[in-house]
Amino acid sequence: MNQENMTKRNEGSTKKYLIYGLPNLSTAIIMGFADFALFTLYKLGYQLNAFQIGVALALGKLTIAGSQFFFGWVSDSKYTKWGRRKPYLIILSPILSLSFLFLLLPGLIIDISNLNSIFIWLLVWNIIFNLSYGVTTPYGSWMAEQFSVDERPSVSQYYNIFAFVGSAIMSIFSFIVLTESVTTIRTNPNNIPPELLYSVIIFSILPVLLFYLAAFLMPTEPHFKIESKMMDNLKVILKNKNFILVTLMQGIASIAFIMIGQTILQFTVVVLQFENNDYYIVAGLMMFGILGFITLWRKLIQKLGKKRSLLYIFITAIIFLPSTMFGAIPMDSYLLYGILFVFGLAASLGGWNLLPSIIYADIAEDDQKTTGELKAGIYTGFPSIILNIFQALGLFLMGIILELPNMGLDYSIGYVIWGPVSSLVLICAYLFTRKFIKLDFEWEKWEKAQIE
Repeated sequence: MNQENMTKRNEGSTKKYLIYGLPNLSTAIIMGFADFALFTLYKLGYQLNAFQIGVALALGKLTIAGSQFFFGWVSDSKYTKWGRRKPYLIILSPILSLSFLFLLLPGLIIDISNLNSIFIWLLVWNIIFNLSYGVTTPYGSWMAEQFSVDERPSVSQYYNIFAFVGSAIMSIFSFIVLTESVTTIRTNPNNIPPELLYSVIIFSILPVLLFYLAAFLMPTEPHFKIESKMMDNLKVILKNKNFILVTLMQGIASIAFIMIGQTILQFTVVVLQFENNDYYIVAGLMMFGILGFITLWRKLIQKLGKKRSLLYIFITAIIFLPSTMFGAIPMDSYLLYGILFVFGLAASLGGWNLLPSIIYADIAEDDQKTTGELKAGIYTGFPSIILNIFQALGLFLMGIILELPNMGLDYSIGYVIWGPVSSLVLICAYLFTRKFIKLDFEWEKWEKAQIE
């Protein structure tokens, strides 16, 4: 096989899009739970204080910062008969599954009446979980290697539909099953509710199953030859000013989005005081809202470009987040407000989750136009260093905010001010993006015109 054929991407198909997107179902469930409900489980169920949980989760984010970069960098270095990426999917996914199981079910192994043991357990298994989550970087590198620039918005839509389904499952589980399980655990810490036990076991099996399916069913990526050394590649991307600025932008915005993910469930439980039927309504709204907005944002990206679409995503979140202050106003029912609030956040989250995989694949290809090498792994993995440092900061900040005094309320004042704080962060991200970021390239327009 000559080099030209080896470096030519196979034309995409719906089947290929589906196979590629499938593992995102499992990662959306397990990481979604880690980002969305883990704080709630350990705070309201196992009775750890918010500061300890914030520290443990923040250290996990620092771990994932290194692991995603490391596995992206290392997977770039050697092309095997299985390609660059598949060996890492096969090795890391079982560790990811096992660590998720132990992270969610500490009562299987330890005495969870001991708060010090719970904290150490959370800290250790959260670090292992985030280390093995580095599997997503070799997997995500396929976006640049297997699909052309005109295919990527559609591929990302399939990818994010699976993420949406996973997030929907996680949301329904969190709003309905977890809220009941938390009450049971708080009453009897050594009792694992059966619905929690069996659900977590099923969720823990999915990463191994779906990453292995992708490894065996996806074609091996073309052999884009990389002759430069690993340290030289790192120097190249560090000199890519736009790439560094985009990464900083994502990091700044992630402070707010990690706070949204980790706090919204607690906000509905503690402040809005939703009851069982309310959770069904909100979970359904979150599920269908994100799905609908993923489709809308994909169309807007293709029509308006990535930068304008991203600015609109920020504006949507900036408008809705300050309304958490309404939680300080006594009402007979917060259901109508909760519906509007969740709808607004679903709109912004749908767009925010759609863009990163497209952006970094395009930046990697933009670099290839200059250097002649498609360094997809390092371009996919390096942003995790900055991103997860900022996410760790967001988790640490959230832990501090939720431990603020009540100030006359029945709960910490932090439960109503986290929204305005997140909005201020996104205003900074908006201004930074508008002034410094380039997301749409001239060669994209030329390649799309050639296809049309």
